[in-house]
Amino acid sequence: MDGVTLGLLPALPLAGAVILLLGGKYTDKWGHLLGTLAALAAFVVAGVAFFSMLGRDNAERAISKNLFSWVPVPGLDVDFGLQLDQLSICFALLITGVGSLIHIYSIGYMHDDPARRQFFAYLNLFLAAMLLLVLANNYLVLYLGWEGVGLASYLLIGFWHHKPSAATAAKKAFVVNRVGDMGLAIAMFTMLTTFGSINFADVFGAAPAASEGKLTAIGLLLLLAACGKSAQVPLQSWLGDAMEGPTPVSALIHAATMVTAGVYLIARSGPIFDLAPHARLGVVLVGAVTLLFGAIVGCAKDDIKKALAASTMSQIGYMVLAAGLGPAGYAVAIMHLLTHGFFKAGLFLGAGSVMHAMDDETDMRRYGGLRKLLPITYITFGLGYLAIIGVPPFAGFFSKDRIIEAAFNQGGANGLALGTVTLIGAGLTAFYMTRVMLMTFFGERRWKPDTHPHESPAVMTGPMILLAVGSVAAGGLFVLGSSLQNWLEPVVGAHHGEETVPAAVVTVLALIVVAVGVAFAYNQYAQREIPETAPESVTGLTVAARKDLYADAFNEGAFMRPGAYLTRVLVFLDNRGIDGVVNGTAALIGGLSGRIRRVQSGFVRSYALSMFTGAALVAAALLAVRIW
Repeated sequence: MDGVTLGLLPALPLAGAVILLLGGKYTDKWGHLLGTLAALAAFVVAGVAFFSMLGRDNAERAISKNLFSWVPVPGLDVDFGLQLDQLSICFALLITGVGSLIHIYSIGYMHDDPARRQFFAYLNLFLAAMLLLVLANNYLVLYLGWEGVGLASYLLIGFWHHKPSAATAAKKAFVVNRVGDMGLAIAMFTMLTTFGSINFADVFGAAPAASEGKLTAIGLLLLLAACGKSAQVPLQSWLGDAMEGPTPVSALIHAATMVTAGVYLIARSGPIFDLAPHARLGVVLVGAVTLLFGAIVGCAKDDIKKALAASTMSQIGYMVLAAGLGPAGYAVAIMHLLTHGFFKAGLFLGAGSVMHAMDDETDMRRYGGLRKLLPITYITFGLGYLAIIGVPPFAGFFSKDRIIEAAFNQGGANGLALGTVTLIGAGLTAFYMTRVMLMTFFGERRWKPDTHPHESPAVMTGPMILLAVGSVAAGGLFVLGSSLQNWLEPVVGAHHGEETVPAAVVTVLALIVVAVGVAFAYNQYAQREIPETAPESVTGLTVAARKDLYADAFNEGAFMRPGAYLTRVLVFLDNRGIDGVVNGTAALIGGLSGRIRRVQSGFVRSYALSMFTGAALVAAALLAVRIW
C-alpha cells in the first residue's frame, strides 16, 4: 500500500464532511447517503489494507509514509506522516466498520431531523479525525486527530443545541477534555527537549537511554491525556452528560471513536510505559478505580443511556487496567476494546430503538414488557447483554476473562488485589446490565397510555443484527489460536509469564460472580414491583451513585470555586495593583502637567512679572551672600 492509498483512509470521510458542510442546503436531499457512502468507502479501503497486510511477511506488514513536510523548522522538522501496522489496522477496521453501521442506522433514526445533512457531516468529521489519530506516525499528527475528535464530539454532543442541557453537556465535554489535551501537549514538549523528536520511531528508539524520571513524567502526562478522552477518573464527569446528543452519537463515541483514543494512546506509547514502572502503576490504579466507579454509578441509573454510559466508563477501566500491566496486558486490552466495540454499539443502538418506539422516553421505570412488541430489538440487545456480562461463548466472556487472568497473574498481594477488583467489577456489571434488561423488556407495562411501542424500521434493525453477530462471534475468533495476540505481537511485544492462578479457576470464579450479580438483580427487579419513581433510598451509596458519586460536586468544590476565588483575587490585584500603578502614574503626570501648564498663560505681562520676580530674587540672594 502506497502513501496515497493510506491517505485515503482519513481523506474519504473528511471529503464527505467538507462537501456536506460547504454544499449547504443543496446537499440536503442526498447528504445522508453521501456521508454513509464515505464511511463505507473508508471501510473498504481498511479491508483492502488488512488483506494486503496478511499477504506480507510478519516483519514487513507495517508501513510508514511521510506525505509532505508539515513543520520545516530548524530543530523541529515534522513531516505529515501516516503509518499502518497491526495495531492501527485493528482500530481502522473498528472505526470504519462500526462507524459505517452507525451511519446506516442514523439514516432511519435522524429521518425527520431538519439538520440531518449537517449531522452526517459531523459524523464523517468524527471518523476522519479518529482515523488520523490512529494512523499518525508521530505525536503531532496524532495531536491533530486528537483535537479533531474533541471538536467533532463537541459538535455532535451539542447537536440539539436548542436544548440548554445539550449545549451545557457539549461545553462540559470540551472543557474537561482540554485538561487532558494539555497533558498531551506538555508530554510532546518534554519529548522534544529529551529526545529532540516527536516521531514514534525516534522517541521509542531513544527511550532506553533516557532517565526514568523523564520517562515517568512523560508517561503520567500521557495518562492524563488518556483520562480525558477515555473518561477515566478524575476526568470522567463529562461522559454521562454527553448522552444529551442523539443516540447514534453515543454509540459512536462509546464504541468506535472517542473513548477508545486513550487506550490507543497508552498501547501505542508502550515502549515509554514499559521503562517507567511508576507511570504504569498510575495507569493500573486509574483503570482499577474507574472500573469500580463506573460500575457503581451504573447500578443506580434509571436513564437507559446513562446506565450504558456508566458501563462504558467501567469497561474502558478494564482496558486501561490491562494496558497498565505492560506486555502482559496490551493485547488483551485491545481484544476487549474490539469486542466492546461490537456489543456496546449494539446496546446503544438498541437503546435508541427503544427510545424510537417509546417517543424518546429514556426512563426505564416507564418501560417494561417490551420484548413482545420489539422482538428484534429485544434479541439483539439481549445478545449484547450476554456479551458484556461475560457469558460463554459470547465475545465479552473471552476478552474480559483474559483481563481478569492477567490481573491475577501479577502474583502476590498486587495480583490478588487487582484480580479481586476485576471480579467485583464483573459482578456489578452483571447486576446493572440485568437490571437494564429486566426494567426494559420484562415485567408489567409501565408506559404512558398514549404511547404505542413499535419495532424500528429495517434500516435501524439491520445494523443492530450485524453488531449482534459480532457480539456473539468476535471474542472466539480473536482467541482462536491466540490469533489477536500473535497479530499484535510485533507492535506491543510478547509475554510469556507464569500462570499464577489457573485459567480454569479464574473462569469458574468469574462465572460464579456473574451468576450472583444476575441473581441479585433478578430478585430486586423481577420478583418485586418496580415503582414509577425511584424510591427514597436509605443507603448512602445508592444516593451517591445516583449523583455520580458526587463527581460534579467534587469538581466544583476542588476546582471551580477555588478557581473562581483565585480569579477574583487576580482581578482585584489587576484593578487595584497593576492598573492602580499604571493609572496612578498617569494621573500624577497628568495633574503635574496641568499645574505646570497654568504657568504658560501666553500673557506678556505675566512673563514680565515672572522675569522681574526672578531678577529680584537673584539680586536679593547675591546681596545676602555679600553681607554674609
